[in-house]
Amino acid sequence: MEKFLRRFIYAVLVIVILALFVLSGCDHSNNTLNIYNWADYIPQEVIDAFEKEYNCKVVYDTYASNEEMFAKIKSGGSGYDIVFPSGDHVKMMIDGGLLEKLDMSKIPNFQNVNEIVLSKITYDPNHEYSVPYMMGTTGIIVNKKYLQNFDKSWSIYERSDLKDRITLLDDMREVFGAALKYLGYSVNTTNPDEIEKAKQVILKWKENILKFDATTYAQGIVNGEFWAVHGYPENVFQLIPEGDRQNFEFFVPKEGGTLWIDNMVILKDAKNKDLAYKFIDFLLRPDISAQISDFLMIPSPVNGAQEYKTVENIYEVEDLANCEIIDYISKDIDLYNKAWEEIIK
Repeated sequence: MEKFLRRFIYAVLVIVILALFVLSGCDHSNNTLNIYNWADYIPQEVIDAFEKEYNCKVVYDTYASNEEMFAKIKSGGSGYDIVFPSGDHVKMMIDGGLLEKLDMSKIPNFQNVNEIVLSKITYDPNHEYSVPYMMGTTGIIVNKKYLQNFDKSWSIYERSDLKDRITLLDDMREVFGAALKYLGYSVNTTNPDEIEKAKQVILKWKENILKFDATTYAQGIVNGEFWAVHGYPENVFQLIPEGDRQNFEFFVPKEGGTLWIDNMVILKDAKNKDLAYKFIDFLLRPDISAQISDFLMIPSPVNGAQEYKTVENIYEVEDLANCEIIDYISKDIDLYNKAWEEIIK
Protein backbone atom coordinates (compact mmCIF):
# COMPACT_ATOMS: atom_id res chain seq x y z
CA MET A 1 0.00 0.00 0.00
CA GLU A 2 2.77 2.39 0.91
CA LYS A 3 4.55 1.63 -2.36
CA PHE A 4 1.35 2.30 -4.31
CA LEU A 5 0.83 5.58 -2.46
CA ARG A 6 4.32 6.76 -3.29
CA ARG A 7 3.75 5.98 -6.95
CA PHE A 8 0.42 7.76 -6.88
CA ILE A 9 1.95 10.89 -5.32
CA TYR A 10 4.79 10.81 -7.83
CA ALA A 11 2.34 10.53 -10.73
CA VAL A 12 0.30 13.46 -9.42
CA LEU A 13 3.42 15.61 -9.08
CA VAL A 14 4.47 14.78 -12.64
CA ILE A 15 1.03 15.76 -13.92
CA VAL A 16 1.07 19.02 -11.97
CA ILE A 17 4.56 19.93 -13.23
CA LEU A 18 3.58 19.15 -16.82
CA ALA A 19 0.40 21.19 -16.45
CA LEU A 20 2.34 24.19 -15.14
CA PHE A 21 4.82 23.86 -18.00
CA VAL A 22 2.06 23.77 -20.61
CA LEU A 23 0.22 26.68 -19.05
CA SER A 24 3.37 28.79 -18.88
CA GLY A 25 4.08 27.94 -22.50
CA CYS A 26 0.63 29.22 -23.43
CA ASP A 27 1.28 32.63 -21.90
CA HIS A 28 2.37 34.67 -24.89
CA SER A 29 1.84 38.08 -23.25
CA ASN A 30 5.58 38.69 -22.97
CA ASN A 31 6.07 37.79 -26.61
CA THR A 32 3.30 39.84 -28.18
CA LEU A 33 3.74 43.44 -29.34
CA ASN A 34 0.57 45.54 -29.61
CA ILE A 35 0.91 48.40 -32.10
CA TYR A 36 -1.51 51.27 -32.77
CA ASN A 37 -0.65 53.01 -36.04
CA TRP A 38 -1.98 54.67 -39.17
CA ALA A 39 -3.44 52.33 -41.77
CA ASP A 40 -1.16 51.04 -44.56
CA TYR A 41 1.91 52.53 -42.94
CA ILE A 42 4.25 49.55 -42.51
CA PRO A 43 4.59 46.81 -45.15
CA GLN A 44 3.51 43.40 -43.96
CA GLU A 45 6.89 42.00 -44.98
CA VAL A 46 8.55 44.16 -42.33
CA ILE A 47 6.13 42.94 -39.65
CA ASP A 48 6.73 39.35 -40.74
CA ALA A 49 10.51 39.82 -40.64
CA PHE A 50 10.36 41.23 -37.11
CA GLU A 51 8.13 38.39 -35.90
CA LYS A 52 10.54 35.84 -37.38
CA GLU A 53 13.71 37.49 -36.06
CA TYR A 54 12.38 37.90 -32.52
CA ASN A 55 10.08 34.86 -32.43
CA CYS A 56 7.09 36.97 -31.44
CA LYS A 57 3.63 38.03 -32.55
CA VAL A 58 2.62 41.54 -33.62
CA VAL A 59 -0.97 42.74 -33.21
CA TYR A 60 -1.50 45.77 -35.43
CA ASP A 61 -4.54 48.06 -34.98
CA THR A 62 -5.12 51.26 -36.95
CA TYR A 63 -6.60 54.73 -36.54
CA ALA A 64 -7.66 57.40 -39.06
CA SER A 65 -6.54 60.56 -37.26
CA ASN A 66 -4.37 61.81 -34.42
CA GLU A 67 -7.50 62.94 -32.61
CA GLU A 68 -8.99 59.43 -32.71
CA MET A 69 -5.75 57.93 -31.44
CA PHE A 70 -5.29 60.47 -28.66
CA ALA A 71 -8.84 60.06 -27.36
CA LYS A 72 -8.42 56.30 -27.12
CA ILE A 73 -5.03 56.43 -25.42
CA LYS A 74 -6.09 59.20 -23.02
CA SER A 75 -9.08 57.15 -21.88
CA GLY A 76 -6.61 54.57 -20.52
CA GLY A 77 -6.28 50.82 -20.66
CA SER A 78 -5.74 50.66 -24.41
CA GLY A 79 -3.39 47.67 -24.14
CA TYR A 80 -1.02 49.07 -26.77
CA ASP A 81 2.76 49.15 -26.47
CA ILE A 82 3.78 51.43 -29.35
CA VAL A 83 1.88 54.31 -30.99
CA PHE A 84 2.88 56.48 -33.97
CA PRO A 85 1.66 60.05 -33.23
CA SER A 86 2.49 63.15 -35.25
CA GLY A 87 4.65 65.82 -33.65
CA ASP A 88 1.99 67.98 -32.01
CA HIS A 89 0.35 64.95 -30.45
CA VAL A 90 3.68 63.73 -29.13
CA LYS A 91 3.85 66.92 -27.07
CA MET A 92 0.25 66.49 -25.93
CA MET A 93 1.00 62.94 -24.84
CA ILE A 94 4.17 64.04 -23.03
CA ASP A 95 2.25 66.73 -21.16
CA GLY A 96 -0.47 64.22 -20.35
CA GLY A 97 2.01 61.82 -18.77
CA LEU A 98 1.14 59.10 -21.27
CA LEU A 99 4.61 58.28 -22.58
CA GLU A 100 7.58 56.30 -21.34
CA LYS A 101 10.83 58.24 -21.07
CA LEU A 102 13.12 56.41 -23.46
CA ASP A 103 16.32 54.59 -22.58
CA MET A 104 18.29 55.44 -25.72
CA SER A 105 20.90 52.78 -24.93
CA LYS A 106 18.23 50.31 -26.03
CA ILE A 107 17.89 52.05 -29.40
CA PRO A 108 21.45 52.02 -30.79
CA ASN A 109 20.21 52.55 -34.35
CA PHE A 110 18.97 56.01 -33.37
CA GLN A 111 22.40 57.17 -34.56
CA ASN A 112 21.20 56.42 -38.10
CA VAL A 113 18.53 59.15 -38.10
CA ASN A 114 19.25 61.99 -40.53
CA GLU A 115 20.36 65.20 -38.83
CA ILE A 116 18.08 67.29 -41.05
CA VAL A 117 15.07 65.38 -39.74
CA LEU A 118 16.24 65.77 -36.14
CA SER A 119 16.71 69.51 -36.65
CA LYS A 120 13.01 69.88 -37.56
CA ILE A 121 11.79 68.43 -34.27
CA THR A 122 10.36 71.07 -31.97
CA TYR A 123 7.93 69.00 -29.91
CA ASP A 124 10.57 66.78 -28.24
CA PRO A 125 13.87 68.54 -28.99
CA ASN A 126 15.99 66.32 -26.77
CA HIS A 127 14.41 63.12 -28.11
CA GLU A 128 13.50 61.94 -24.63
CA TYR A 129 10.12 60.41 -25.49
CA SER A 130 9.98 59.90 -29.25
CA VAL A 131 11.91 58.61 -32.23
CA PRO A 132 11.09 59.86 -35.76
CA TYR A 133 9.58 57.22 -38.02
CA MET A 134 8.86 59.04 -41.29
CA MET A 135 8.77 62.66 -42.45
CA GLY A 136 6.73 64.09 -45.28
CA THR A 137 3.85 66.25 -46.31
CA THR A 138 0.23 66.24 -47.31
CA GLY A 139 -0.86 67.88 -50.52
CA ILE A 140 -3.14 67.33 -53.47
CA ILE A 141 -3.32 64.25 -55.67
CA VAL A 142 -5.01 64.60 -59.05
CA ASN A 143 -6.38 61.91 -61.35
CA LYS A 144 -5.43 63.35 -64.74
CA LYS A 145 -7.74 60.99 -66.60
CA TYR A 146 -10.57 63.26 -65.46
CA LEU A 147 -8.85 66.54 -64.60
CA GLN A 148 -6.19 67.87 -66.96
CA ASN A 149 -6.24 71.61 -66.29
CA PHE A 150 -5.56 72.81 -62.79
CA ASP A 151 -3.55 75.39 -60.94
CA LYS A 152 -1.17 73.94 -58.37
CA SER A 153 -2.86 75.85 -55.60
CA TRP A 154 -5.26 75.34 -52.72
CA SER A 155 -7.67 77.40 -54.83
CA ILE A 156 -8.61 74.16 -56.58
CA TYR A 157 -11.16 73.77 -53.76
CA GLU A 158 -12.92 76.93 -54.91
CA ARG A 159 -13.80 75.38 -58.28
CA SER A 160 -17.54 74.75 -58.38
CA ASP A 161 -17.09 72.64 -61.52
CA LEU A 162 -15.42 70.05 -59.29
CA LYS A 163 -18.31 69.92 -56.82
CA ASP A 164 -18.62 66.47 -55.22
CA ARG A 165 -15.50 65.27 -57.07
CA ILE A 166 -12.99 66.50 -54.50
CA THR A 167 -12.28 65.72 -50.83
CA LEU A 168 -10.42 67.20 -47.88
CA LEU A 169 -8.81 65.22 -45.09
CA ASP A 170 -10.86 64.55 -41.98
CA ASP A 171 -8.06 66.06 -39.90
CA MET A 172 -8.55 69.41 -38.18
CA ARG A 173 -4.94 70.62 -38.13
CA GLU A 174 -4.21 69.47 -41.68
CA VAL A 175 -7.26 71.23 -43.12
CA PHE A 176 -6.66 74.39 -41.13
CA GLY A 177 -2.99 74.21 -42.13
CA ALA A 178 -4.02 74.23 -45.78
CA ALA A 179 -6.35 77.20 -45.37
CA LEU A 180 -3.86 79.16 -43.27
CA LYS A 181 -1.02 78.67 -45.78
CA TYR A 182 -3.43 79.66 -48.55
CA LEU A 183 -4.01 82.93 -46.70
CA GLY A 184 -0.30 83.44 -46.04
CA TYR A 185 -0.45 82.65 -42.31
CA SER A 186 1.44 80.17 -40.15
CA VAL A 187 -0.13 76.75 -39.69
CA ASN A 188 0.51 77.27 -35.97
CA THR A 189 -1.09 80.68 -35.58
CA THR A 190 -2.97 81.38 -32.37
CA ASN A 191 -4.39 84.64 -33.68
CA PRO A 192 -8.21 84.36 -33.41
CA ASP A 193 -8.76 86.62 -36.42
CA GLU A 194 -6.53 84.49 -38.65
CA ILE A 195 -8.20 81.29 -37.47
CA GLU A 196 -11.60 82.83 -38.17
CA LYS A 197 -10.54 83.81 -41.69
CA ALA A 198 -9.26 80.28 -42.27
CA LYS A 199 -12.57 78.90 -41.03
CA GLN A 200 -14.43 81.00 -43.60
CA VAL A 201 -12.14 79.68 -46.34
CA ILE A 202 -12.79 76.10 -45.27
CA LEU A 203 -16.54 76.70 -45.20
CA LYS A 204 -16.28 77.94 -48.77
CA TRP A 205 -14.30 74.84 -49.73
CA LYS A 206 -16.86 72.67 -47.96
CA GLU A 207 -19.49 73.74 -50.49
CA ASN A 208 -17.55 71.90 -53.21
CA ILE A 209 -16.12 68.86 -51.48
CA LEU A 210 -17.98 65.58 -51.29
CA LYS A 211 -16.79 64.99 -47.73
CA PHE A 212 -14.01 65.27 -45.19
CA ASP A 213 -12.33 61.90 -45.60
CA ALA A 214 -9.23 60.20 -44.22
CA THR A 215 -10.04 56.59 -45.07
CA THR A 216 -11.51 56.18 -48.57
CA TYR A 217 -9.93 59.02 -50.55
CA ALA A 218 -7.02 56.89 -51.81
CA GLN A 219 -9.19 54.20 -53.34
CA GLY A 220 -11.64 56.85 -54.52
CA ILE A 221 -9.07 58.85 -56.50
CA VAL A 222 -7.62 55.70 -58.06
CA ASN A 223 -10.98 54.33 -59.24
CA GLY A 224 -12.16 57.73 -60.53
CA GLU A 225 -14.82 58.45 -57.92
CA PHE A 226 -12.81 61.51 -56.90
CA TRP A 227 -10.79 63.68 -59.27
CA ALA A 228 -8.67 65.53 -56.75
CA VAL A 229 -8.06 64.78 -53.10
CA HIS A 230 -6.22 66.28 -50.15
CA GLY A 231 -4.16 63.59 -48.52
CA TYR A 232 -1.03 61.58 -48.04
CA PRO A 233 0.33 60.71 -51.49
CA GLU A 234 1.87 57.46 -50.31
CA ASN A 235 -1.61 56.12 -49.48
CA VAL A 236 -2.71 56.78 -53.07
CA PHE A 237 0.33 55.71 -55.05
CA GLN A 238 0.43 52.33 -53.30
CA LEU A 239 -2.93 51.55 -54.93
CA ILE A 240 -2.22 52.71 -58.48
CA PRO A 241 -2.00 49.77 -60.92
CA GLU A 242 1.40 49.16 -62.45
CA GLY A 243 1.85 51.22 -65.59
CA ASP A 244 -0.84 53.75 -64.66
CA ARG A 245 1.24 56.08 -62.48
CA GLN A 246 1.63 58.67 -65.25
CA ASN A 247 -2.10 59.42 -64.95
CA PHE A 248 -1.71 60.69 -61.39
CA GLU A 249 0.09 63.73 -60.09
CA PHE A 250 0.95 64.84 -56.58
CA PHE A 251 1.88 68.41 -55.75
CA VAL A 252 2.46 70.63 -52.77
CA PRO A 253 0.40 73.78 -53.49
CA LYS A 254 2.45 76.83 -54.33
CA GLU A 255 1.26 78.58 -51.16
CA GLY A 256 2.92 75.83 -49.11
CA GLY A 257 1.57 73.18 -46.80
CA THR A 258 2.18 71.23 -43.65
CA LEU A 259 5.25 69.24 -42.76
CA TRP A 260 4.66 66.18 -40.65
CA ILE A 261 6.93 63.93 -38.68
CA ASP A 262 5.33 60.76 -37.38
CA ASN A 263 7.05 59.23 -34.41
CA MET A 264 7.45 56.00 -32.51
CA VAL A 265 6.61 56.25 -28.81
CA ILE A 266 6.22 53.72 -26.03
CA LEU A 267 3.21 54.13 -23.77
CA LYS A 268 3.86 54.45 -20.06
CA ASP A 269 1.46 51.58 -19.35
CA ALA A 270 2.88 49.35 -22.11
CA LYS A 271 2.96 45.69 -21.14
CA ASN A 272 5.94 44.74 -23.31
CA LYS A 273 8.45 47.57 -23.28
CA ASP A 274 11.47 45.40 -24.04
CA LEU A 275 9.94 44.15 -27.28
CA ALA A 276 8.82 47.70 -28.08
CA TYR A 277 12.43 48.90 -27.87
CA LYS A 278 13.50 46.09 -30.18
CA PHE A 279 10.83 47.04 -32.71
CA ILE A 280 11.85 50.71 -32.76
CA ASP A 281 15.50 49.79 -33.21
CA PHE A 282 14.53 47.31 -35.95
CA LEU A 283 12.75 50.01 -37.97
CA LEU A 284 15.81 52.26 -37.79
CA ARG A 285 17.98 49.75 -39.63
CA PRO A 286 18.86 51.15 -43.10
CA ASP A 287 17.71 48.01 -44.92
CA ILE A 288 14.40 47.90 -43.06
CA SER A 289 13.77 51.66 -43.40
CA ALA A 290 14.44 51.33 -47.13
CA GLN A 291 11.68 48.72 -47.39
CA ILE A 292 9.28 51.10 -45.65
CA SER A 293 10.41 54.01 -47.83
CA ASP A 294 9.89 51.92 -50.98
CA PHE A 295 6.44 50.87 -49.75
CA LEU A 296 5.41 54.49 -49.07
CA MET A 297 7.43 55.96 -51.98
CA ILE A 298 8.66 58.83 -49.79
CA PRO A 299 12.19 59.62 -48.58
CA SER A 300 13.62 57.64 -45.68
CA PRO A 301 14.77 59.59 -42.61
CA VAL A 302 17.48 56.97 -41.99
CA ASN A 303 21.01 57.47 -43.25
CA GLY A 304 22.17 54.63 -45.46
CA ALA A 305 18.67 53.56 -46.52
CA GLN A 306 19.16 55.02 -49.99
CA GLU A 307 21.65 52.24 -50.77
CA TYR A 308 18.88 49.66 -50.36
CA LYS A 309 16.02 51.48 -52.11
CA THR A 310 14.51 50.07 -55.29
CA VAL A 311 11.47 52.35 -55.79
CA GLU A 312 11.37 55.99 -56.94
CA ASN A 313 10.04 58.49 -54.39
CA ILE A 314 6.88 60.50 -55.03
CA TYR A 315 8.71 63.61 -53.86
CA GLU A 316 12.05 64.53 -52.36
CA VAL A 317 13.04 66.35 -49.19
CA GLU A 318 13.70 69.50 -51.26
CA ASP A 319 10.00 69.66 -52.15
CA LEU A 320 9.22 70.35 -48.50
CA ALA A 321 11.08 73.68 -48.38
CA ASN A 322 7.87 75.74 -48.22
CA CYS A 323 6.19 73.44 -45.73
CA GLU A 324 5.75 74.09 -42.01
CA ILE A 325 5.61 71.52 -39.25
CA ILE A 326 2.42 71.33 -37.21
CA ASP A 327 3.42 72.30 -33.68
CA TYR A 328 1.75 71.73 -30.35
CA ILE A 329 -0.06 74.92 -29.30
CA SER A 330 -1.24 73.93 -25.82
CA LYS A 331 -4.56 75.41 -24.66
CA ASP A 332 -4.84 77.51 -27.82
CA ILE A 333 -5.94 74.33 -29.59
CA ASP A 334 -9.39 75.17 -28.23
CA LEU A 335 -9.56 77.98 -30.79
CA TYR A 336 -9.24 75.37 -33.52
CA ASN A 337 -11.56 72.88 -31.85
CA LYS A 338 -14.35 75.43 -31.62
CA ALA A 339 -13.91 76.52 -35.23
CA TRP A 340 -13.72 72.91 -36.44
CA GLU A 341 -16.94 72.01 -34.66
CA GLU A 342 -18.64 74.86 -36.47
CA ILE A 343 -17.32 73.57 -39.79
CA ILE A 344 -18.30 69.93 -39.50
CA LYS A 345 -21.68 70.37 -37.78
